[in-house]
Amino acid sequence: MTNQTRWWQDAVVYQIYPRSFADANGDGMGDIPGVTAKLPYLKDLGVDAVWLSPFYRSPQADAGYDVANYREVDPLFGSLADADEMIARAHELGLKVIVDLVPNHTSDEHEWFQAALAAGPGSPERERYIFREGKGPGGSEPPNNWDSIFGGPAWTRLADGQWYLHLFDSKQPDLNWEHEEVRQEFLDILEFWTRRGVDGFRIDVAHGLVKAPGLPDWEGKVIMAEGAERNTPDGPTAQNPVPMFDQDGVHEIYRAWRAHLDTLSPEVALIAEAWVEPLSRLALYVRPDEMQQAFNFSYLTADWGAASMRTVITDSLESMNSVGAAPTWVLSNHDVIRHISRFGLAGKGRGQNGLFASDPQPDAARGRRRAKAATLQMLALPGSAYIYQGEELGLPEHTRMPDEFRQDPAFERTGGAEAGRDGCRVPIPWDSQQPAAGFSFGADAAPWLPQPEEYRELAADQQVGVPGSMYEFYHAALRIRRELGLGGGELAWEEELMQQHPDLVAFENGDVLVVTNYGAEPVGIRARARVVAASDSAVTAAAEEVVLPAEATAWLRRG
Repeated sequence: MTNQTRWWQDAVVYQIYPRSFADANGDGMGDIPGVTAKLPYLKDLGVDAVWLSPFYRSPQADAGYDVANYREVDPLFGSLADADEMIARAHELGLKVIVDLVPNHTSDEHEWFQAALAAGPGSPERERYIFREGKGPGGSEPPNNWDSIFGGPAWTRLADGQWYLHLFDSKQPDLNWEHEEVRQEFLDILEFWTRRGVDGFRIDVAHGLVKAPGLPDWEGKVIMAEGAERNTPDGPTAQNPVPMFDQDGVHEIYRAWRAHLDTLSPEVALIAEAWVEPLSRLALYVRPDEMQQAFNFSYLTADWGAASMRTVITDSLESMNSVGAAPTWVLSNHDVIRHISRFGLAGKGRGQNGLFASDPQPDAARGRRRAKAATLQMLALPGSAYIYQGEELGLPEHTRMPDEFRQDPAFERTGGAEAGRDGCRVPIPWDSQQPAAGFSFGADAAPWLPQPEEYRELAADQQVGVPGSMYEFYHAALRIRRELGLGGGELAWEEELMQQHPDLVAFENGDVLVVTNYGAEPVGIRARARVVAASDSAVTAAAEEVVLPAEATAWLRRG
């Protein structure tokens, strides 16, 4: 572990998806005043920081990840004054604030892209984006064979004959990061929000800014739910590298960002959303002169099983330690099936981008059991942990959403072949007795996405202060994690115990023994210990033996 004591090293960060968190004005869409009103709830839960997905001015073609103005708040979410008030209130409560930054692409309604359209081929305005002539007769074919991550081609042709690149939706044109004006603009955006008091930036598609020279054809396929570096079927190789992601040139950009932010405030963190493998490549993003953290998607996508989990934890710690960075751990976010549902699927649901009602449905009991075990293991690991809104309530994926409500561009661009990510983005239930389960204060306002019926019984008012609830499980685990200093600790594997019981993952963090049983049968461990925390009430510690039920985690103290 690093010797740093900066706030991000062991922070528990709570991701807020603003449009689905809390609606203060009754229009069915979550907003920043709604976030501000719920900050005391998050402080009481026990998190250290909040990360907000984009709330900038946007036509909302991709739920705000298509930014039209990086210095304005979209009226859907409030005003710049509302953002200032939210940041100030969070700081009053001792919470850090991380905001999303989307540098790979803008909205097609951004003033730069509108100027590029008006200026025409060969103009300086088009140099800010990636415009190319087409191939084939009359340039009628795309410049290369790249596909959009959301489905369909990654190129769109304009009436003047040129094509522009969009790795995501056609309303999200990719910026040209070889252009000095683009680089300077984002330095200015970082400074704008830093001076408004934000404590960190989560960098969207951090691995995508620089493309391979010449934009060569590529025969692989990007699988969004598993990570943008995964080629089919065997992953990227030296013979078939991914030309649109994880190019070495991105690191020059982030070194410039780090240097600029250090002149403003060394306490501001940069966090990479970089779906890259192996973990040794991910570690390059968090070298001392670049970012502070990178999301550990290898951990998120790891198969349920002791062997795979031991491997990914070991590789994560070794990779991050090699560059002096603290590891991160995450199980859910706004782009993947909620882990309480994912763990209830056969094979854990890897590679799936959402679920339809016609798909095999999760086993709810198995998903809840495994999710609690996985969460308790994650919160015992040294480093920083990320929690996605609603997982502390045990909210499942909305797996039966009618297609007419789906808004993810992946659903449309694949012709309905992919369900998309709407199922994990459903508005949060706060009050079981209120319309929209308390998400919205408007009596007649329908949430922007429909809530499944089971959300009402999982509402916060049904769980806060209720023994045995998922909320109280998280609340207690976060309190004990802080009291025992687990986030800032060191991991030591219990090799002998794992050799005796191959279905166990067992390690010490300080004076706490953490054991997860990934097997289908209970395991008895010879140890005189007391249970500090457990994912299953059936964990017992008596005399010289601790009994761990199937698919359960316990924190133990010996003696």
